[in-house]
Amino acid sequence: MSFSVEERGNPNSLSYRLFFKNAEGKYISPFHDIPMYADEGQNIFHMVVEVPRWTNAKMEIATKDLLNPIKQDVKKGKLRYVANVFPHKGYIWNYGAIPQTWEDPAHKDGDTGCCGDNDPIDVCEIGSKVCSRGEVIKVKVLGILAMIDEGETDWKVIAINVDDPEASEFNNIGDVRRLKPGYLEATVEWFRRYKVPDGKPENQFAFNEEFKDKDFAIEVIKSTHNFWKALISQKASAGELNCKNTCVSAGDSPFCCSADEATAAVGETCPCGKEDPVPSSGNISYNCYDSEVECSDVRFTRLFSFAVDKWFYYERK
Repeated sequence: MSFSVEERGNPNSLSYRLFFKNAEGKYISPFHDIPMYADEGQNIFHMVVEVPRWTNAKMEIATKDLLNPIKQDVKKGKLRYVANVFPHKGYIWNYGAIPQTWEDPAHKDGDTGCCGDNDPIDVCEIGSKVCSRGEVIKVKVLGILAMIDEGETDWKVIAINVDDPEASEFNNIGDVRRLKPGYLEATVEWFRRYKVPDGKPENQFAFNEEFKDKDFAIEVIKSTHNFWKALISQKASAGELNCKNTCVSAGDSPFCCSADEATAAVGETCPCGKEDPVPSSGNISYNCYDSEVECSDVRFTRLFSFAVDKWFYYERK
């Protein structure tokens, strides 16, 4: 099973989109049409790469758009970039999502005490290769972290690409701790701090910030797949989510998207054009001191002049 992508619009602009196609060249939704399992018998999952490691653009599956293309998140009309919170450069893993999963905002998790964040479940892929945006890879699940983001459950699956040269050495979360010392601690710190440059408080975590093992992680993924099945079968409220798909729903379903409708939707977007320069202002990082700002239990320094090769520093009280 193979997938490809088609770029539309100008990279680094509000018009940019990345649409998905299957092996037959048919437009599909990466949220709904790509199977969750790559190999169910071996518990190997598909992962849609939204953000390649070391990059800053906050790209994500557009869950509210027809065909759910990947696009850059926008805040107050401006493209979003994550800051380089020292010592990390952009995202420290290949970051993405498992298709056909959904963290139901109407379901309160028994372990976290919080409802889902209304998105597919997130994945941090820790292999040696820097993946491409829109790449669909097969991953082996190793563990999971329960982040609480502004009162919502936001699971972070830790996984490795099955094609990674070191994949055979990683079979559970303990192997990450043993073979990549410091990586899990850095992951917690990254997720704790990455919104601080936006003036938001640190994120919190369930289970005393501990990672749960592979078996626990797989059960969480399966539960989010069940939530997705309820969503796509209209047994759960979709709200603003766009559930139209070209491969899953039957022809009489309101969620069925015909090939002509999909082609027309892509055709309404701008053709792929020249890459725009990265904006000179935005939430990327900072390089000149301005003033200290209190935020939760953190004291940080707000800076101006943003650039992806600069760092954001702050210290805990």
